[in-house]
Amino acid sequence: MYRFVLTRQWMCLTLVALALIPAMIKLGFWQYHRHEHRVAQNELIASNLSAKPVPMTEVTSPGHRVPRADYWRAVTATGTYDTAHEVVVRMRTDNDDKVGFHVLTPLVLADGRVVLVNRGWVAGGDDPRAYPPVPAAPSGEVTVTGRLKADETSGGSGIKDRKGLPDRQVMLINSAQQAEYLGKPVLGGYLELTAPAPAGGSPETVADPDHDSIGPHMAYAVQWWLFAAAVPVGWLVLVRREKRDRAAAAAAGATPEREPAPTA
Repeated sequence: MYRFVLTRQWMCLTLVALALIPAMIKLGFWQYHRHEHRVAQNELIASNLSAKPVPMTEVTSPGHRVPRADYWRAVTATGTYDTAHEVVVRMRTDNDDKVGFHVLTPLVLADGRVVLVNRGWVAGGDDPRAYPPVPAAPSGEVTVTGRLKADETSGGSGIKDRKGLPDRQVMLINSAQQAEYLGKPVLGGYLELTAPAPAGGSPETVADPDHDSIGPHMAYAVQWWLFAAAVPVGWLVLVRREKRDRAAAAAAGATPEREPAPTA
């Protein structure tokens, strides 16, 4: 009764089912690992944001690559803003997803080294290639507090580092690029300003990273595993239906036709 599963059509269907099961299981584990990564990252962000701020000079130096364990770590720096070499970072969004610029201002420390400070977001003007209106940075010696961030690269951020940009505009926040521009040693990574709050609320400071949401990855993982379990069940349902249909067709073909009733 089940020899039909050896036909070409059913062999192809069975092979497809056998290929789908491990593929769906693998996709489920991929989503599960993404869930684990998100949970670990949320824990890291929460831990680093709540930690006591330390001097940025203690956790990074010129040419230093900021490790993931130090992302969003609370740091401080004391120096004088070099507004003459301030630049803006193109194609950045504010907390309401409006496109504008981030203001990147060098902070010169007492020993001559430089900390890059992302002072926050400003809107662009009427001309997208013109330098936007940027509120002046505080003068004199200041102490700033913020989140330590790693240097941006095209590979890590997905942002293409375009050439031929207008004067004092960049695509990426990168300490090596700014060291070349400034002609001074620049500490690796940069400081994303959280305090003191800018006068008048501009530039708009960058919001804390989201570390409460875990995303839908766990739900997607369970879905893929349920799909994998449903494949053999669906295959059995189709086999039983095919068997029933074939049996019904065979029974109908084997039933002899009735002779017509004799007439008087």
